[in-house]
Amino acid sequence: MGKYYTPKGGLPPQTHLTTERAIVTEAYTVIPKGVMTDIVTSNLPGFSNTRSWIIARPISGFATTFSQLIVEIGPGGGAPKAEFEAGVEGVIFVTKGKVNLTLDGELHQLEEGGYAYIAAGAQWGLENVSDDVVSFHWIRKAYERLEGYEAKSFVTSDQEVEPGEMPDVDGVWKTTRFADPNDLAHDMHVNIVTFKPGGVIPFPETHVMEHGLYVLEGKAMYLLNNDWVEVEAGDFMWLRAFCPQACYAGGPGNFRYLLYKDVNRQIRLT
Repeated sequence: MGKYYTPKGGLPPQTHLTTERAIVTEAYTVIPKGVMTDIVTSNLPGFSNTRSWIIARPISGFATTFSQLIVEIGPGGGAPKAEFEAGVEGVIFVTKGKVNLTLDGELHQLEEGGYAYIAAGAQWGLENVSDDVVSFHWIRKAYERLEGYEAKSFVTSDQEVEPGEMPDVDGVWKTTRFADPNDLAHDMHVNIVTFKPGGVIPFPETHVMEHGLYVLEGKAMYLLNNDWVEVEAGDFMWLRAFCPQACYAGGPGNFRYLLYKDVNRQIRLT
């Protein structure tokens, strides 16, 4: 597996051109890596020596099911209790460094590529006991319970899960699925999608699932609504429901992204 892109922070010099690749539309948003600077970070209640880039949050009329943060914890920092909102599930995916996760009384050390699904109601916290910064994605969603099912916490990693090949693509498009897609206990999936150079999504996907796509590695042309947008490692794409999307991975290396989508529930009408 390649390295995972992590924001570097800092601030561009005064000579830097203000023109960037950021796009905000009614159907999609692109947050390029170049705008994730020091001045747009937020502190997090309950955390010490920590800052975050909040790259998605529910917005009326746009995407409403999830929030996504890139969290950076310095040496000795963290939170004995990370989640304060009842009924919220989460996923942690580490892109740099090491962090100790205490989950319902059990200690796990997550390294680069480490993945944890944290069920709603779990008691958990994080601590950086290393001498370097740790960075991870934290995706949060209000868990929608389904009678007879209950999602359980688990810890794994990108390295431990074998990617599944999409049908009839000769290996150029694979998806690393951390939760069983047929398990109705889960109302969201956070997967890793990998395209080899030349791989494509061969039609404009148009579906009810909202998406958060963070590019971990490589570059590609991505169709968003009616626009082909060039994206690279460190960029974030945020799609509302039914936004058409497709992809062409031009190389020279693999194109990989962390993908959120809401799944497995009936649409509430009342």
